[in-house]
Amino acid sequence: MARSFALRLALSFAAVGVGAAVLTAVLVNVAFDRRFDDYVADQRRQSEQQLVSVLESAYRGDGWAQTDLADIDAGALMSGLSFRVEDPSGATVWSSLEHTSAAMADMHRDMMGIGPLGPERRLPIEVGGDVVGVAVVSVPEGGLRPQDLSLRASVNRLLATGGIVAGIVALVVGLLLARRTTAPVTELTATARSLATGERTRRVRSDRSDELGEMGRAFNHMADAIEEEDRLRKAFSADVAHELRTPLTVLQAHVEALRDGVAPPTSATFSSLHDEVLRLSRLVADLEVLASADAAGFSLVCRPVALRPLLQTTSQELDGLFAERGVRLEVELGDDIEIDGDATRIRQIVSNLLSNAAKFTPPGGLVRMELGREGRWASLRVIDTGPGIPADELASVFDRFFRGRDVRSGGSGIGLAIVGRLVAAHGGEVDVASEEGAGATFTVRFPQTARALRESFTGPS
Repeated sequence: MARSFALRLALSFAAVGVGAAVLTAVLVNVAFDRRFDDYVADQRRQSEQQLVSVLESAYRGDGWAQTDLADIDAGALMSGLSFRVEDPSGATVWSSLEHTSAAMADMHRDMMGIGPLGPERRLPIEVGGDVVGVAVVSVPEGGLRPQDLSLRASVNRLLATGGIVAGIVALVVGLLLARRTTAPVTELTATARSLATGERTRRVRSDRSDELGEMGRAFNHMADAIEEEDRLRKAFSADVAHELRTPLTVLQAHVEALRDGVAPPTSATFSSLHDEVLRLSRLVADLEVLASADAAGFSLVCRPVALRPLLQTTSQELDGLFAERGVRLEVELGDDIEIDGDATRIRQIVSNLLSNAAKFTPPGGLVRMELGREGRWASLRVIDTGPGIPADELASVFDRFFRGRDVRSGGSGIGLAIVGRLVAAHGGEVDVASEEGAGATFTVRFPQTARALRESFTGPS
């Protein structure tokens, strides 16, 4: 628990609460001291100005009134002030220390809770615009009185108590919020472990509208993809096993018949064996291409390729397949177009598309291959008059291991997956359009070379 994210989050809440209380206490004490210093300085200035004003009233036109100065001295003693008055020549007219000893003044200040005297300040005494003397004043230094210290101590205790309470409240609230926040993560972790053990149907709740909800929906989408991948892989394994079993069974039967002398070693027997070996070779080659297309090391040997002669050659190689199935193949190539690509892989793309069209087109049907331009793309279309593809399966036809639910023809179902990966490796794109009962149109687009693009606007040079 000490290492759990929920506890760390709760402790963070508590630390923030306590830190806020400590910071508040520091700021309050700093503000308190500054305000008190300002208050003391203001009080000192007021005391000095009041004393100067009173001393101005003690001056008569013919000199200083000693009686008034004595009364002022008594009032200053009560306030803890010390002063002396000098005339313009610097001679002392009155000194409070001459009439009250320093010891008595200190004792009086102690009894009144007044601090020690501060430095002397010389303030002019003006009467009628003329300086009649100078007041040398010492005002008690400012300091926190016992009641001030008590107030500050009580404020600090209150802040400390508030900080502790805030920390406890923040810890409790943090634990609740942390548990609520991390609950989806905990659920996702448990679900991920279940998926790892093979329980593919478990999902997390994703009804939240925040980032955690988005994470849950992304996880569920990934789990759906994994479940679908498992289903397709199992179906693929069954299909591959079926595809392998048929030629292997034929091979086994012929070889055993030859070994036991039941069948003579005729050219027809060896031709049948050869056909089955070729069938196995094609299946293994398709699997190898699909594996290499998914591998990090898959690469193309790219160079400028003229599509028209390549498509003509490839279609001619498949004339026997179309004739055997009773399907007519039409080729409309138009102008030649050049792309950068791997000629072997492009021939494989075309061969897979035409073979797929021939497989799903009934006898008497038509397959048409067209070559043209679409902006910067070289566009290759293979159009068939087969039964079409259901709308809910269109998005999956290029997936690995996918075979339509109504497919009855042979094949492993990886030919179009190979097409999709090889086209993507060339920087192109492939899509399919179809309606049930109206055939299908597969369109492959390759980027044209710069020269091909230039010629499409200016004509061959």
